[in-house]
Amino acid sequence: MIYFNQLTTNRAIRLHQLSLHEFRNYSSLQFELTEKRLLIIGANGVGKSNLLEAVELLGTLRSHRCSNDQDLIKWESSKAIVKAQAAEGETLELEIRSKGGRKAKRNEKILTKQIDLIGPLRCVTFSSLDLAMVRGEPSIRRSWIDRLVQQLEPIYSDLIGRYSKLLKQRSQLWQSYQSKNSKECYAILDAFDIQMALVSTRIHRRRSRVLKYLQPLAKNWHEKLSNGKETLELEYIAGSHLEGKEDELTWRLSIEKQLKAQRGHEERLGRCKIGPHRDEVNFLLNGVGARRFASAGQQRTIILSLKLAELDLVTKSCGETPLLLLDDVLAELDQTRQILLLEAVGKDHQCLVTATHLDSFEGEWIKNSQIIQAENLKRV
Repeated sequence: MIYFNQLTTNRAIRLHQLSLHEFRNYSSLQFELTEKRLLIIGANGVGKSNLLEAVELLGTLRSHRCSNDQDLIKWESSKAIVKAQAAEGETLELEIRSKGGRKAKRNEKILTKQIDLIGPLRCVTFSSLDLAMVRGEPSIRRSWIDRLVQQLEPIYSDLIGRYSKLLKQRSQLWQSYQSKNSKECYAILDAFDIQMALVSTRIHRRRSRVLKYLQPLAKNWHEKLSNGKETLELEYIAGSHLEGKEDELTWRLSIEKQLKAQRGHEERLGRCKIGPHRDEVNFLLNGVGARRFASAGQQRTIILSLKLAELDLVTKSCGETPLLLLDDVLAELDQTRQILLLEAVGKDHQCLVTATHLDSFEGEWIKNSQIIQAENLKRV
């Protein structure tokens, strides 16, 4: 579960070097990070976002831009390698192969579990794609929660993997139902119900808990960003009916009953309607659903509040400040919000920021930043 630790000494620079091989549009690349703030400037399409995506992969094992590893590998190459030197001399490496999956190394030693890579480069990513989180499909919000929980509790990725596998196997069982003995089929479903109820309970608990911790932080930031005019609330709507207080045994037994009760529906439509795959999160502004009624400016403020709250939560939970990756977001914010964001993150976090030009940055930011041109980094 999640714990709040006493903060350790802040390490100003946590990412010291980044190396890419056959990753996205880069054949070979290596550069040093010498300041807390790195501004990556360049036209659209030259590969700025790819650099931040590489850091995100090492920090979270995920990309917010794609779910298919093949998209990360340079065209006509068989594998891509992302490597970084982190604080205290640690090296992290992720090899992504078109055939054979991934291979992770930490300090040159092959890891039996990829999640052991998570820790030295925890990060929070803010991209223009995040603006879909308010009005987009529920799956977008579920993915956002899962990325955050995994930052705080890396083993969580195993739970999500187990649940996805169980859900797929359950669907396959129903598809082959006609050729099976009904008594045998229901016996297998009973076994599925027990496993799915246990995993579902643990996912529900973690998602519910992380939103409970995030709520006051997001509310505080939103009040600041809206000058006290708006109150932001996060509402967790579980895909299972969670009876009573948070208790693993109570929730597990309840979910087992619900899974059995919905079998008629599942047999007709082939879809399970109980579980974390049906979770939803509502964002409420002054008690009203933001998905339907929030203006474009309000949506941006909600996302900005959530990301700043994420930074606070990861810092408090892990005892150290995460990296902040800002991918072309300033263009999506008005000048007031740009200034508020830069002021909020300009001191305590190592920031990697992409932009098409320097016009949005104050003189103090430029003065104390490392500035690179993305076109000059490209190696083809």
